Amino acid sequence: MVTLEDLNTLLSDLESDRVERTTSTQNTDKFAEAICAFANDLPYHQKPGYLLIGVDDDGRPSGLKVTDQLLQNLADLKSAGNILPVPSMTVTRHILPEGEIAVVEVHPSDLPPVRYKGRVRIRVGPRRGIASEQDERILSERRTSRVISFDAGPFPGTSIDDIMLGIFAAYRSEAVDPSVIEANHRTTEEQLASLRCFDLRRACATVAGILLFGTNPRYHMPGAYVQYAKFAGTDITSEIVDQAELSGDLQTILRELETRLRAVNQTQLSRVSGFRETMTHDFPEVALQQIVYNAVMHRDYQSNTPIRVYCYPDRIDVHSPGGLFGEVTSDSLERRSSYRNPVIAEFMKTLGYVNRFGMGIRLAQSHMQKNGNPPITFECDDRTFLATLRRRPS
Repeated sequence: MVTLEDLNTLLSDLESDRVERTTSTQNTDKFAEAICAFANDLPYHQKPGYLLIGVDDDGRPSGLKVTDQLLQNLADLKSAGNILPVPSMTVTRHILPEGEIAVVEVHPSDLPPVRYKGRVRIRVGPRRGIASEQDERILSERRTSRVISFDAGPFPGTSIDDIMLGIFAAYRSEAVDPSVIEANHRTTEEQLASLRCFDLRRACATVAGILLFGTNPRYHMPGAYVQYAKFAGTDITSEIVDQAELSGDLQTILRELETRLRAVNQTQLSRVSGFRETMTHDFPEVALQQIVYNAVMHRDYQSNTPIRVYCYPDRIDVHSPGGLFGEVTSDSLERRSSYRNPVIAEFMKTLGYVNRFGMGIRLAQSHMQKNGNPPITFECDDRTFLATLRRRPS
């Protein structure tokens, strides 16, 4: 976090590729573009960039009153999902003798290129701009020496032939601004690499490339599937009345799983008062979706254990291999989020499976309460994560 001494240095220095000043408090596009550019760190300072809000061009506080709402709005730029992959940033208020300022500190991304609304933003000296094809290539190649997440890493032994390019092209049209695609002169490999699905140095797909667009993901990762089962009784020794192993690219898995869950989620009319009736479900669909999406997004894909979705007459259990990750603990589960698989998280946000980062479990709990279901319970250890959704009492 920036110190008072660092802050005074930033204020007294000229604007650069690590500092941007503004007196505006409403221009969220400008703020987000600056955050995106700092996260890309094209000059490769390997140091944070700073957006200083409430500061004149000459480096003096402008008299801004930094409110809690302003700080919340700035923090929300991280979780809104328009900047992908999610940047590492902090938002703080500083009270100086001359006035108050808000500081957004942005750390260089381990997964460049970072996009805001489908465009890669960079900083060249004191100015922001849109990355050229060569800039994007530099950022893509730089990622391979910095990658820390398993899903962004190379998958040796694979090639572009293991990628379904038609499905990738459909995703690219959602992830990348149309004007960038129209002016595109990149090779297919470079396009894949720009979205963290191909490793140019090793000439192979990444783990995410195989999971998201692979012709046969399970061949390469035996645990990359969902085991679905419906039981006649309330324990695992009961008769199985339906079962399936759902495999393929992640979109195919999610579609098939949603279809099966809708089939077991019965609806009925419930009387509210007088002649008024309302449609209720055994489980709120949003809650089911969010818990399943959470399992797919956060599971440990290095494990050979599949996600298991077990449906019983009184509940649905969703088992996900891999315990809690990063800063998340059992106590902070509904308040914090860390991303074991940031490329998969980006994919799910781009395609609308996730509307806002860090809200899935809270959203699921809210819909369970509104539908009259008991709260979702969670059990976790170092190797697995279990979410249990109980049926709405009749």
